[in-house]
Amino acid sequence: MAKKLEVKNLIISFRTNNGTVKAVRNISFDLERGETLAIVGESGSGKSVTARAIMGILAKNAIPEGGEIIYDGQDLMKIDEEDFHKIRGNRISMIFQDPLSSLNPIVRIGKQLTEAMILNGKANQREAKRVYNDKIKLLASEMKEAGVSDVDSKFNTFNSVTNAGSRTERDYLYNRERIESMIKNIDAALIDSIDKEPKVVAAEMKLILSDSGNIYNPYLITQDNTELADLITKLRTEIPNYRKSGDHETTDKILHDLRVPLQAALERPKPDFYAMAYCKMANAMPEFSGDIDKLNEAMKKTFNEQFLDDFRQGVGAGLKNSNDKAFSKKAEIVNSLETALSRMEGDERIDINVAKEEAKKCSTLIENSLDRLSIHKDSVAYTFKSSINSAVDTYQEALKIEKVKHPNKKQKIFKDRMDIDLYQNNIRLDMVRARDSFQAQLNSAEQLNYDELSEEMVEFLCDEASKREHEVTKRKAQIRAIELMEEVGIPKARERYRQYPFEFSGGMRQRIVIAIALAANPDILICDEPTTALDVTIQAQILELINKLKKERQLSIIFITHDLGVVANMADKIAVMYAGKIVEYGTADELFYEPAHPYTWALLASMPDLDTKEKLDAIPGTPPNMIFPPKGDAFAERNKYAMQIDLEEQPPMFKITDTHYAATWLLHPDAPKVEPPKIVTDRIERMKKLNEENRGEING
Repeated sequence: MAKKLEVKNLIISFRTNNGTVKAVRNISFDLERGETLAIVGESGSGKSVTARAIMGILAKNAIPEGGEIIYDGQDLMKIDEEDFHKIRGNRISMIFQDPLSSLNPIVRIGKQLTEAMILNGKANQREAKRVYNDKIKLLASEMKEAGVSDVDSKFNTFNSVTNAGSRTERDYLYNRERIESMIKNIDAALIDSIDKEPKVVAAEMKLILSDSGNIYNPYLITQDNTELADLITKLRTEIPNYRKSGDHETTDKILHDLRVPLQAALERPKPDFYAMAYCKMANAMPEFSGDIDKLNEAMKKTFNEQFLDDFRQGVGAGLKNSNDKAFSKKAEIVNSLETALSRMEGDERIDINVAKEEAKKCSTLIENSLDRLSIHKDSVAYTFKSSINSAVDTYQEALKIEKVKHPNKKQKIFKDRMDIDLYQNNIRLDMVRARDSFQAQLNSAEQLNYDELSEEMVEFLCDEASKREHEVTKRKAQIRAIELMEEVGIPKARERYRQYPFEFSGGMRQRIVIAIALAANPDILICDEPTTALDVTIQAQILELINKLKKERQLSIIFITHDLGVVANMADKIAVMYAGKIVEYGTADELFYEPAHPYTWALLASMPDLDTKEKLDAIPGTPPNMIFPPKGDAFAERNKYAMQIDLEEQPPMFKITDTHYAATWLLHPDAPKVEPPKIVTDRIERMKKLNEENRGEING
């Protein structure tokens, strides 16, 4: 699976009047496409701070002391607010604990849903245009360098196809939206029409007719346009008759007759607009008999044979040329990083001038080696420059402040928390990680399939071309908002579109917040205890909804909760956090059936279920004061299985399996054998038995 997010060695503290709170202490995890990662722990464990760091919305007194959050080749800890604005809400969205605090109480729900769509739509159009033009320019250059003939002519044709195809698609989608709007208005007009005031019905008919001006698209409407036009004309003439006589039956029949071809239009396949654009340009448009699948097949055949196959071959040559150039520089980069590390060996302080010189040299080499045509970015290479520069700047600042005898307030705060050995080691670690990554690539020398990559690149360019033309008008935003409300399970969405937040229940408000979060089609959805304020029945509904949306949209989800039971049936992986550290990490099955850390045992023992008849175990004591973090295992004071070493030294992450790790000295080979509490083992056995019975029923 492809990684969507990487968190590496994240350290975040907060400046307070009483001292510096160590909120997140050197945590790491990955999130893959279509995966749900649950972060579980008590209040104050650092779960929400981690989520807010990913979103770039930490409080002003936050101190990001180290680590990386890698998304799409960028380190989110080091980008500026302008770049973060393109990601936050668009690519990474968040649902908060209290839905009412996330909504403006005096603004209608509809406006809150559409406002961001319209603003983001314009920004996305500009970004798509920039990305398309940049890729085309780079690709053309690489194809020429690879010896591909007639590159300019090929791209003139391709640009003409994408321009015409994306505009045809825009018009098609516009007509489709009008049909969807007509159907929704027809359905509204058919509901209890006999009890409506004539003026209400007249208003509904006006809405239907306002959408009927330009729906006669041959690839949407197969019925004879004359017959459809006659139905609309007849409907128009019935409005005054309805006012006078209240002839519900005739009007409803006309509405039903009109709805049938409109609904059929929405169920038809979508034409291949780019193949269509080429066929029209080449005067090779096949005859259309009304079967879109056959039309697409014929158009694609012509498009591929006359242009696209040859163009893809050229694109593949350009991609190979770009990748070969990047690969040829990797050996030089490894040597340069080795030289840099050799100059910074030993226990003495790294000379800051040496660090700056080597960082600049290695950064330049790596930046020049980047394969800018690769759609899948190498996160180590893309983030090296920002990461190494940050490490060098922090080290330089620490060296400077160390010499100041009378520091000012800002310098004193930095001096109180600085660790020069850690800062200089971060410089080495950045270089080691980059060296190992490039060396691994050299060792593997992976043979890429350029036929697949060229096809992927053409699809990518067509997608960006479509986005250039995808203008989000108020009308489109309204239709999309109502669709989102229906998607998240809000009944009578058209009626509730104009309501205020206070007119919704807690569960419905949370559904609205989810709809807003999904409006920009994000890659990653962060759910920060979204069910805590809801009753158990509504909790189950919201969890089921999030699971459904994840599968339908291939979302990657980070789900934050203090309750292990909440994520039992939705998490793929679970990270258990305590006192700012991840103490256990593994798949959901491993955490529930083979828990290894005493804190995980304690969470499981305190989790209620219908079958447990024993008294639940409460976790004794309280979490530690993170202004003064414990020297050893932070859970030791509350852990009845604690040993002397737990009080003296933090345990490392012990590997249990390739996917399961836990930070507890109980996993050390010399530690005494300790079994989980009986309430936990009984629950595990009961759940295993239940799963076996369920599998038996399914297989039977």
